[in-house]
Amino acid sequence: MASGIPETGRALRTLVTENGTVEVSVQEAPIPELGPGDVLVRVEAAPVNPSDLGILFAGADMSAATVSGSWEQPVLTAPLSPGAVRALAARVGKPLPAGNEGAGTVVAAGASDAAQALIGRAVAVAGGGMYADYRRADAAQCLVLPADVTPRQGASSFINPMTALGMVETMRREGHTGLVHTAAASNLGQMLNRVCAEDKIPLVNIVRSAAQEEILRALGAEYVCNSTSPAFAAELTAALEATSATLAFDAVGGGELAGTILGCMEAAAAKDAPGYSVYGTTTRKQVYIYGGLDRGPTIVHRTFGLTWGLGGWLLTPFLQTIGPDRFRELRERVGAGLTTTFASSYTQEVSLAGALQPEAVAAYTRQATGEKFVIAPQSG
Repeated sequence: MASGIPETGRALRTLVTENGTVEVSVQEAPIPELGPGDVLVRVEAAPVNPSDLGILFAGADMSAATVSGSWEQPVLTAPLSPGAVRALAARVGKPLPAGNEGAGTVVAAGASDAAQALIGRAVAVAGGGMYADYRRADAAQCLVLPADVTPRQGASSFINPMTALGMVETMRREGHTGLVHTAAASNLGQMLNRVCAEDKIPLVNIVRSAAQEEILRALGAEYVCNSTSPAFAAELTAALEATSATLAFDAVGGGELAGTILGCMEAAAAKDAPGYSVYGTTTRKQVYIYGGLDRGPTIVHRTFGLTWGLGGWLLTPFLQTIGPDRFRELRERVGAGLTTTFASSYTQEVSLAGALQPEAVAAYTRQATGEKFVIAPQSG
């Protein structure tokens, strides 16, 4: 290992215990050995995304979480429901790393030319285990950041950017011409607005408050519908008539929103239908649920004929369908737009230990619009 690199480094580990709890702690771990094509990244920034929370806390009751240990090595413990314990049987007793993505500086490399060429470069990495001082990565999987992009700016270069591009790619591949997005004022939602503006794709944004409406209006969004408005269904139908959007991505999941979207799509399509059919219009309508802001049941009142679909969508399986060449093209687009189209901002920065303090946990598990945390392992 290169000089100046310690033998061990800190990392967050999450453990489901036999006692029906989840324990998240800061632990010392050996610095991994490098293969010929590997690099060692000193992690400088790693965002807290909604997708990270499932690994970190495993669906535990965070309102009952407690923190023990020292400030430097805290242990957060939270109870799991009996149903969660059964679902997590394969995780019991097996500490897992956390942190889906992040960025830092390559401080050591294997013998291959590709790995050696990255020494001293700032890179972004996706693939888990980024809530750590150091992360081993395959040099071929690293996104080399442009010279004017810092690791903090490049830390969120995978999940949100590739999700936004994946939604647009899905739209094109399935023959739709416009999109609907819920929880649309989120960091991802704002990014999707910028992508759709660049690509001239009509986008209908669904939000849950007047404040969220204002966020998107300020970005130049043309179609913004507030689901708390008494006239929501009529306003959504009008936006769908104007855009002909027939594909929706729903971050909420539970409740009646997905069914309402399908119903409004049918109502919009019926305006141009040649006549009445008991089977509804032949316009294909699709809602993909990709999040779970509402963990309750998905309720669908079938008011939209028979030409419709409701399913799940996940980034990783989608990316496996597009092939390496298209994946590379999308990543190159992200890399070129990290300070513009795909820029992310953070409201709070915490250290590894600070990420387990009760105030921080309460804040980032709220998943509130406008709040995004970044973990900086090298900070004190």
